[in-house]
Amino acid sequence: MTILIAYDGSDDARAAIEYAARKVKPEPAVVMTVWEPLLAQLAWAPLAAATPLAGEPEPGEKFEEERQAERLARQGADLAAAGGLTEVTTRAERGDGPVWAAIVDVAGELDASLIVTGSRGLGGARSMILGSVSTRVLHHAGRPVLVVPPTKGQD
Repeated sequence: MTILIAYDGSDDARAAIEYAARKVKPEPAVVMTVWEPLLAQLAWAPLAAATPLAGEPEPGEKFEEERQAERLARQGADLAAAGGLTEVTTRAERGDGPVWAAIVDVAGELDASLIVTGSRGLGGARSMILGSVSTRVLHHAGRPVLVVPPTKGQD
Protein backbone atom coordinates (compact mmCIF):
# COMPACT_ATOMS: atom_id res chain seq x y z
CA MET A 1 0.00 0.00 0.00
CA THR A 2 0.99 3.64 -0.37
CA ILE A 3 0.57 6.74 1.75
CA LEU A 4 -0.33 9.85 -0.26
CA ILE A 5 0.80 13.09 1.37
CA ALA A 6 -0.57 16.37 0.02
CA TYR A 7 2.05 19.11 0.32
CA ASP A 8 1.78 22.78 -0.63
CA GLY A 9 4.74 24.21 1.26
CA SER A 10 2.65 25.70 4.07
CA ASP A 11 3.44 25.31 7.76
CA ASP A 12 0.36 23.08 8.14
CA ALA A 13 1.53 20.80 5.33
CA ARG A 14 4.98 20.60 6.91
CA ALA A 15 3.41 19.68 10.26
CA ALA A 16 1.33 16.98 8.56
CA ILE A 17 4.41 15.37 7.00
CA GLU A 18 6.36 15.51 10.24
CA TYR A 19 3.44 14.00 12.18
CA ALA A 20 2.92 11.21 9.65
CA ALA A 21 6.63 10.41 9.64
CA ARG A 22 6.56 10.02 13.45
CA LYS A 23 3.23 8.22 13.86
CA VAL A 24 2.38 6.23 10.74
CA LYS A 25 3.78 2.76 10.07
CA PRO A 26 6.49 3.18 7.42
CA GLU A 27 5.36 2.14 3.96
CA PRO A 28 5.95 3.61 0.52
CA ALA A 29 4.88 7.24 0.36
CA VAL A 30 4.14 9.71 -2.42
CA VAL A 31 4.43 13.41 -1.67
CA MET A 32 2.13 15.25 -4.05
CA THR A 33 1.89 18.92 -4.94
CA VAL A 34 -0.96 20.13 -7.14
CA TRP A 35 -0.21 22.90 -9.61
CA GLU A 36 -2.13 24.76 -12.23
CA PRO A 37 -0.97 27.12 -14.97
CA LEU A 38 -1.41 30.81 -14.23
CA LEU A 39 -4.02 31.03 -16.98
CA ALA A 40 -6.16 28.46 -15.14
CA GLN A 41 -5.63 30.30 -11.86
CA LEU A 42 -7.08 33.43 -13.43
CA ALA A 43 -10.39 31.63 -13.77
CA TRP A 44 -10.49 31.64 -9.96
CA ALA A 45 -9.31 35.26 -9.67
CA PRO A 46 -10.31 37.26 -12.77
CA LEU A 47 -9.14 40.55 -11.25
CA ALA A 48 -5.56 39.36 -11.69
CA ALA A 49 -6.05 39.45 -15.47
CA ALA A 50 -4.29 42.81 -15.63
CA THR A 51 -0.99 40.96 -15.07
CA PRO A 52 1.03 40.22 -18.22
CA LEU A 53 0.92 36.49 -18.92
CA ALA A 54 3.38 34.08 -20.40
CA GLY A 55 1.88 31.82 -23.05
CA GLU A 56 2.12 28.07 -23.38
CA PRO A 57 5.66 26.71 -22.96
CA GLU A 58 7.57 25.45 -25.97
CA PRO A 59 7.27 21.72 -26.72
CA GLY A 60 9.40 19.77 -24.24
CA GLU A 61 9.44 22.72 -21.82
CA LYS A 62 7.47 23.01 -18.58
CA PHE A 63 5.31 25.72 -17.08
CA GLU A 64 7.12 27.63 -14.34
CA GLU A 65 4.28 26.60 -12.00
CA GLU A 66 5.06 22.93 -12.72
CA ARG A 67 8.76 23.43 -11.94
CA GLN A 68 7.83 25.15 -8.67
CA ALA A 69 5.46 22.29 -7.78
CA GLU A 70 8.20 19.75 -8.46
CA ARG A 71 10.53 21.67 -6.12
CA LEU A 72 7.84 21.79 -3.43
CA ALA A 73 7.13 18.08 -3.75
CA ARG A 74 10.88 17.34 -3.45
CA GLN A 75 11.04 19.56 -0.34
CA GLY A 76 8.16 17.59 1.17
CA ALA A 77 9.74 14.26 0.24
CA ASP A 78 12.98 15.33 1.92
CA LEU A 79 11.02 16.16 5.08
CA ALA A 80 9.25 12.79 4.95
CA ALA A 81 12.51 10.87 4.46
CA ALA A 82 14.22 12.84 7.24
CA GLY A 83 11.30 11.93 9.51
CA GLY A 84 11.71 8.22 8.81
CA LEU A 85 9.32 7.42 5.97
CA THR A 86 10.83 5.09 3.41
CA GLU A 87 10.53 4.71 -0.35
CA VAL A 88 9.38 8.33 -0.72
CA THR A 89 8.65 9.53 -4.25
CA THR A 90 7.26 12.80 -5.56
CA ARG A 91 4.46 13.80 -7.84
CA ALA A 92 3.58 17.22 -9.24
CA GLU A 93 0.04 16.91 -10.53
CA ARG A 94 -1.59 19.44 -12.83
CA GLY A 95 -4.98 20.38 -11.43
CA ASP A 96 -7.50 21.73 -13.88
CA GLY A 97 -10.18 21.90 -11.22
CA PRO A 98 -10.34 21.94 -7.46
CA VAL A 99 -7.16 20.86 -5.65
CA TRP A 100 -9.12 18.41 -3.50
CA ALA A 101 -10.35 16.58 -6.62
CA ALA A 102 -6.78 16.09 -7.89
CA ILE A 103 -5.77 14.66 -4.50
CA VAL A 104 -8.75 12.28 -4.43
CA ASP A 105 -8.11 11.20 -8.04
CA VAL A 106 -4.44 10.42 -7.42
CA ALA A 107 -5.29 8.57 -4.19
CA GLY A 108 -7.64 6.38 -6.21
CA GLU A 109 -5.07 5.82 -8.93
CA LEU A 110 -2.47 4.78 -6.33
CA ASP A 111 -5.01 2.86 -4.24
CA ALA A 112 -3.57 4.82 -1.32
CA SER A 113 -4.02 3.25 2.09
CA LEU A 114 -4.03 6.71 3.68
CA ILE A 115 -4.15 10.35 2.59
CA VAL A 116 -2.29 12.81 4.83
CA THR A 117 -2.97 16.54 4.68
CA GLY A 118 -2.64 19.63 6.82
CA SER A 119 -5.86 21.24 7.97
CA ARG A 120 -5.52 24.62 6.30
CA GLY A 121 -2.78 24.91 3.71
CA LEU A 122 -2.25 28.29 2.09
CA GLY A 123 -6.00 28.95 2.28
CA GLY A 124 -6.90 32.49 3.23
CA ALA A 125 -9.61 34.16 1.16
CA ARG A 126 -9.40 31.47 -1.50
CA SER A 127 -10.14 28.83 1.14
CA MET A 128 -13.21 30.77 2.25
CA ILE A 129 -14.50 30.98 -1.33
CA LEU A 130 -13.64 27.46 -2.47
CA GLY A 131 -13.96 25.59 0.82
CA SER A 132 -11.36 23.70 2.77
CA VAL A 133 -9.29 21.27 0.71
CA SER A 134 -8.85 18.92 3.67
CA THR A 135 -12.60 18.90 4.40
CA ARG A 136 -13.41 18.09 0.78
CA VAL A 137 -10.77 15.35 0.63
CA LEU A 138 -12.15 13.87 3.85
CA HIS A 139 -15.69 13.77 2.46
CA HIS A 140 -14.87 12.56 -1.07
CA ALA A 141 -11.86 10.24 -0.73
CA GLY A 142 -13.65 7.04 0.25
CA ARG A 143 -10.52 5.94 2.14
CA PRO A 144 -8.80 6.88 5.42
CA VAL A 145 -7.69 10.51 5.63
CA LEU A 146 -5.42 11.94 8.33
CA VAL A 147 -5.97 15.68 8.73
CA VAL A 148 -3.27 17.17 10.94
CA PRO A 149 -4.24 20.40 12.73
CA PRO A 150 -1.87 23.36 13.08
CA THR A 151 0.78 23.01 15.74
CA LYS A 152 0.22 25.03 18.90
CA GLY A 153 1.16 28.64 18.48
CA GLN A 154 -0.09 28.88 14.90
CA ASP A 155 -3.28 30.76 14.08
